[in-house]
Amino acid sequence: MLDGRPIPSPESCPALVLNADYRPLSYYPLSLWGWQTALKAVFLDRVNIVSEYDRVIKSPSTEIRLPSVISLRKYVKPATWPAFTRFNLFLRDRFECQYCGIGDDLTFDHVVPRAYGGKTTWENVTTACAPCNLRKGGRTPHEANMFPMIKAFRPTSRQLIENGRRFPPNFLHDSWRDYLYWDSELEP
Repeated sequence: MLDGRPIPSPESCPALVLNADYRPLSYYPLSLWGWQTALKAVFLDRVNIVSEYDRVIKSPSTEIRLPSVISLRKYVKPATWPAFTRFNLFLRDRFECQYCGIGDDLTFDHVVPRAYGGKTTWENVTTACAPCNLRKGGRTPHEANMFPMIKAFRPTSRQLIENGRRFPPNFLHDSWRDYLYWDSELEP
């Protein structure tokens, strides 16, 4: 027990990974390393420990507190353009159907159907719930009289980060909070 609380298992102590500029490598998914990967990086001198958990790991010859926040020693340049994946598409569209605004049973829709020469690209694919996708079918927006709320576009990594910050992970350790939203505007 620790101050009347059970001691957390090492598996429940991931480390938030920051770039050398002290920004997270990614917000969504949040850049986290398991305790073993974090400790290995510490011993290989690839990261700096910024903050630690109260949890200690012991061996016969040493003991070390588990890192809760680490920063890379070398800066990793973030990608300008994110990969075109289903998850990133949903994140771009804020996990909402672009036809009705509902966030359940999501899939994706080709705005210009493939049968009409529509491509599977950022600029032609949008998030749709299954009922809207079925209702639109293989028709164009004009034929179906269904128009996306936001025109499909290729987002930058920065835009996805901004959208991802609206969907915080289920677990946020107190030591992470200063690094996750440090570049947001402060309220007066």
